[in-house]
Amino acid sequence: MTFEAAEQSLTTALNGLYDDREAATIAGMVMESITGRSKMDRWLQKNEPLSIEDVKQLEQYTNELLSGKPVQYVLGQAWFAGMCLAVNEHTLIPRPETEELVNLCASWAKANRFNDAPLKILEVGTGSGCIAIALQKKLPGAHITAVDISNEAIKVASANALANNTAISCITLDFLDETNWPEFGIYDIVISNPPYIAEIEKENMAKYILDFEPHTALFVANNHSLIFYSAIASFGNKYLNKGGALFVEINQAMGLQTQDVFVQNNYKTVLKKDLFDNDRMIVATKK
Repeated sequence: MTFEAAEQSLTTALNGLYDDREAATIAGMVMESITGRSKMDRWLQKNEPLSIEDVKQLEQYTNELLSGKPVQYVLGQAWFAGMCLAVNEHTLIPRPETEELVNLCASWAKANRFNDAPLKILEVGTGSGCIAIALQKKLPGAHITAVDISNEAIKVASANALANNTAISCITLDFLDETNWPEFGIYDIVISNPPYIAEIEKENMAKYILDFEPHTALFVANNHSLIFYSAIASFGNKYLNKGGALFVEINQAMGLQTQDVFVQNNYKTVLKKDLFDNDRMIVATKK
């Protein structure tokens, strides 16, 4: 089977799950991973045959993809902010909206340096480490601590930090347990893309999310859907420097309710929209 035939075959197989464009994109990602060659190189060498090992790998990937498994989990990697990061079933797949949160935070940090000491940043719920690592790239002098309740996620984040030459302190810790808070110290910035989807919303979600992405990183109880935002606001009241800021990604359907959590905790708040015009981020500055 040639490079060209293999890519066309996989694209055709995926057309039942994805539209033509997305099927072709996924097939290209798989072929690049298997062959180690770019789209242009594969086109120039389209008649080159796959090895027996590559054919077996393609068959395995195809079966996994046809089960609905996201290509990022199939390949064990995802791109975020120009970086290739390892991901698995213990971590969320990084999304473009989260990259917007990183850019917003980095821009604020560069414009609001209020002392000469290195910025101290805490990320709550790091998962793959995508936010913390991207921020370290953009703010190389910052001291960044990333925490997650999942030890398996922390292993992934630590490996990604090392692979991307960033010095991130990754810690397994339950942020909702306030007795852990004194371990942190004082910060200038807290950033988080916490679980914010109510359990009741599961019925309207895509099967590939429900079947493959980690539920502890996605869902919260129906009667406590803003629990992480309340905890972050309370943490900031005690452990955020005056003039410091909280940056959080939010449920687009609960923008005003989430903003009110920070208003009630005496923060100056701004509700930001993402590129798709959805309420997506809140910046809460400590007065």
